[in-house]
Amino acid sequence: MDYQLHPLGDQAVVIELGEEINLETQKKVKRLSTFLEKNHETWMVEYIPAFTTVTLFYDLLAVSQLSQNSVLPYQAVCSYINKIIKSLGTDEEVDQRTIEIPVCYGGEFGPDLEYVAEHNDLTPEEVIKIHSEGDYLVYMIGFAPGFPYIGGMSEKIATPRRKSPRLKIPPRTVGIAGIQTGVYPIETPGGWQLIGQTPIKLFRPLDDSPSLLQAGDKIKFFPISYEEYMNWEDDK
Repeated sequence: MDYQLHPLGDQAVVIELGEEINLETQKKVKRLSTFLEKNHETWMVEYIPAFTTVTLFYDLLAVSQLSQNSVLPYQAVCSYINKIIKSLGTDEEVDQRTIEIPVCYGGEFGPDLEYVAEHNDLTPEEVIKIHSEGDYLVYMIGFAPGFPYIGGMSEKIATPRRKSPRLKIPPRTVGIAGIQTGVYPIETPGGWQLIGQTPIKLFRPLDDSPSLLQAGDKIKFFPISYEEYMNWEDDK
């Protein structure tokens, strides 16, 4: 597995697993993240997976106490990373969940659906069909708690961000920005084109894992009516 290590301050290492955002790099990120989750060293503070990297934060004092006097903490952590990456099988299957997300498209929930359709010379119905039939993958969680950056959207409905971001976007709103789609988990400013809303909560702060979605998850959107949305019961 090709990779590079870079220091981030004096208490973190950035593990670069690729230079391009693609499925192969995402599998490497997922494989390493899964290992770190299952093998949490006492000196490890946390790890953060991203599009092409995993950043590992460590307790400087704890590493200093465990490592030899002649070895700097950064070097000790890099040695550990080198060892575990060599042990990871490149052909090893990565556990992958499929999460289905219902979406009520258009109307008050998707005020930009008409614009997305017009921008791509399509009807709103065609945008809904293309969006809900996509084969999606969560590449990373970021920007806001539980916000998924989802790849795999058809270029047929790709639409640039708004020139002027909105100050408030309701939680659970589904948006499009460029060739990506995503779901706003909480109320936040944002510049994505809004095409619908899901009744499912993506950010669940009282759960052990507050983000419903994780990097590496497959996503299946499916359309529901306004009545179905209003009657949807999310047990969380």
